[in-house]
Amino acid sequence: MAKIDELWRYDGRRVVVTGCASGIGAHLVRQLTELGADVVGLDKQPPGADVAEFHALDLTDPASIDNALTAIGGPVDALFNVAGVSSGIGDPLRVVTINFLGLRHVTEAMLTKMPAGSSIVSVSSLAARDYREHQLLVAGLLDTRTMSDGIDWCQRHPDALADGGYRLSKEAIILYTMQNTAALGANGIRINCTGPGVTETPILDQLRSAYGPAFLDDIPKPLGRVSDPEEQAAVLVFLNSQAASYISGQVLWVDGGNLGAATARELEEGRNLWPA
Repeated sequence: MAKIDELWRYDGRRVVVTGCASGIGAHLVRQLTELGADVVGLDKQPPGADVAEFHALDLTDPASIDNALTAIGGPVDALFNVAGVSSGIGDPLRVVTINFLGLRHVTEAMLTKMPAGSSIVSVSSLAARDYREHQLLVAGLLDTRTMSDGIDWCQRHPDALADGGYRLSKEAIILYTMQNTAALGANGIRINCTGPGVTETPILDQLRSAYGPAFLDDIPKPLGRVSDPEEQAAVLVFLNSQAASYISGQVLWVDGGNLGAATARELEEGRNLWPA
């Protein structure tokens, strides 16, 4: 067994980061580089930080995805699906296309380049905390095979996107992760995702612009603050490192205690319904 500090290292590992130019992805690139990774960045715009390779990528365009992945070649030891947008852009279908359908296309195209021992981590959201309650609806989206099929499904089920598409897209990421755990595990590949709470990234700017500066104030924050993007990046680094070599099929909530505090409130409310 390697020493614990070696388990966190990425020396000799080639990794791909979508959304590398800003927010969590930009901090992730820096952390991975410091840990010795050979980082390949994918985004619509080049990143400010140095990467070993950069390829332009439009997650709404299957041809753009295929071209970028062809340019990468292989092998790839770790995939970080970080790119995403919020419902603040005002286009629910585009939200689902970027956040889930494009992510799925990248992931499945990348698998041909990933040997045993490689791993995948994607960014979901605290907004998807009720994914189990909605899993039968989301299953319809998961059952589509291509981006075009997924778009057709969304157009046939407008009610599923009525709240802006963000929750649906992030619930789909969690369930897609779990759905593929066994099949990928049979090939020695791990897959996980995170569920960030409110994090200071450009997505917050989208939400503030769309819904007003106070939109996020009512979301409970037990630690008394929002997350910094580097805190989210560090958890992604962990999940794709050898330190997490027996973790697969999980959603790790990086929400500053939001769900824990909510559960405590539910327990207290439940106690109050029963006589002592």
